[in-house]
Amino acid sequence: MNVFSTLKVDLGERSYPIYIGANLIADSTLIGKHISGRKVMIVTNEFVAPIYLDAMRAALADFETDVVVLPDGESHKTLNTVNLIFDKLLEQRFDRNCTLVALGGGVIGDITGFAAASYQRGVNFVQVPTTLLAQVDSSVGGKTGVNHRLGKNMIGAFHQPRCVIADTKTLSTLSDAELSAGLAEVIKYGAIDSPDFFNWVEANIDALKSRDASALSYAIEQSCAHKARIVAADERESGQRALLNLGHTFGHAIETASGYGNWLHGQAVGAGMCMAARFSESLGWMRSDETQRLGALVRAANLPTNPPEAMRASQFMELMSVDKKVRDGVLKLVLMRGIGQSVVTADYERDALMQFLESDCAVAA
Repeated sequence: MNVFSTLKVDLGERSYPIYIGANLIADSTLIGKHISGRKVMIVTNEFVAPIYLDAMRAALADFETDVVVLPDGESHKTLNTVNLIFDKLLEQRFDRNCTLVALGGGVIGDITGFAAASYQRGVNFVQVPTTLLAQVDSSVGGKTGVNHRLGKNMIGAFHQPRCVIADTKTLSTLSDAELSAGLAEVIKYGAIDSPDFFNWVEANIDALKSRDASALSYAIEQSCAHKARIVAADERESGQRALLNLGHTFGHAIETASGYGNWLHGQAVGAGMCMAARFSESLGWMRSDETQRLGALVRAANLPTNPPEAMRASQFMELMSVDKKVRDGVLKLVLMRGIGQSVVTADYERDALMQFLESDCAVAA
């Protein structure tokens, strides 16, 4: 019998569990109780399918399953790719009582969730994240969507899964770069409002990078608990949930300017968090030693701390102007008053942001 921990995302009738443990993909009982109807569409990609698809199909042996294998990578997170899912669902006559299963990383989870939100105006789906970033962040909370050439995740919907099954064994097949990308989101939770967790990540960063099973399980549980609490309080990001975007506004601009997939999402978030800290310091909100401390942890996770050398301040300003946190032409940023003291604010001068970006990009170059 598999040993696992269970957390709950408390959203009333849309509440669902997060299961965290080893070898959970093969647990037919676990996933079976969250599927209504007979037909299941597994959505995965060409990298994950050879490793985990057979086990997933075996766990779903009591159902009528079909599979869509998508191309791998952020560059394929598009409406055209979503149409490949719709084509298969319609060709195989999937009805409103079907379930989609997202087997893969954050891209697969976002695409599958968006397809589930849209198909016949909404069908059930289950998240089976296979990367650290997806297990600690993107699989939880119901944000789904795809990228547009002018902005990341600008087309999407809120659509909660029936459950999240985080099989920690899948982390053994991650590249070092993908593991580090996930650590960016782990660091983020401490930087937002959990200084004790930030301290723990600092003390255990080497264990996390070496894939120590106990350290990774604790990091996943704490990160999911943190996100579940914030999502339960603010499901549709009208306030507190925006804190989860620490580093993301700068980071999304980096991803869009660089071409989707050239920087991993976690790499861009790592640099974006450091930029948010440096901008906060320039405003007099954050002490220099705390900015340096955050930067040191991001570097220790083998993540970049600066924007790409080729990026310019004007690019950042243009791309951030279409960020989802823009309201009536005003961009709210997640900034910091210290480690574990992040705030969502528009209380800064646009000229100060431009001046900071010009300085920061010049240093990177």
